[in-house]
Amino acid sequence: MGRFHRHEDGTAHDHGHDHAHGHEHDHAHRHDHDLGDHSGYDTGPQRVSVLEHIFGENDDAADANRAALCAAGVVCLNVMSSPGAGKTALLERTLSHLQGSVRAGVIQGDIETSLDADRLAGLGAQISLLNTANGFGGECHLDAPMVANALGRIDLDALELLFVENVGNLVCPAEFDVGAHHRVMVCSITEGEDKPLKYPVMFRAVELVLVNKIDLLPHLDFDLALLEANLRTINPHATVLKVSTRTEHGLDDWYAWLRARLAEEPVAALR
Repeated sequence: MGRFHRHEDGTAHDHGHDHAHGHEHDHAHRHDHDLGDHSGYDTGPQRVSVLEHIFGENDDAADANRAALCAAGVVCLNVMSSPGAGKTALLERTLSHLQGSVRAGVIQGDIETSLDADRLAGLGAQISLLNTANGFGGECHLDAPMVANALGRIDLDALELLFVENVGNLVCPAEFDVGAHHRVMVCSITEGEDKPLKYPVMFRAVELVLVNKIDLLPHLDFDLALLEANLRTINPHATVLKVSTRTEHGLDDWYAWLRARLAEEPVAALR
């Protein structure tokens, strides 16, 4: 999927084929200086056709997932981030906080191992592990058919809230609708201020950004205002919460945001 991107109109695009034929496209996620010569590829149109078919099938599966979640009255969040930004630590704190008051579940996505799923065990949530190396080609993201597979191992009627913890990756997870109602990302201050500019598809796709590891701010040469400015350039409408999963700073705001989503009626079709 590396050179292919999905536009807001749902079409797939091969940047290499576009470059080889000298076309210029004014897309928000491209820069004026498109480096790299992909002129050796002659299969651009065929690749785009295949990608659009894949995305189309994925979207149909996502709609089916969302309809099943809606029928059960379950609100679903797709939680994304780079590796190590703190998704699992956030869910550990969140499940502990919700235990006894909100019936929650987690679809845990990783390429290999059950390490993160094991961390969440015993916190009162249903856990469904998805290793993409097992029958899914080792993909660096979750897609809707994978999530449908995991949903088959969850009692949706027993849940109110479902988290999909996506594979750690700032690229592909943002391009695949998994059937969730809300898209959330965790961004650690240890990643640098430039990440919204370097990975705009991800930052543009989400409605909430949790800026994690804020407790490390005194110890890092990090410009928090610059990160926020870069984020606003890419996504001016996203809610931004500053949190620390280690000290629990700001987590009350995250819990309040979650409860506000739970108070809303889940929608069966978002596209």
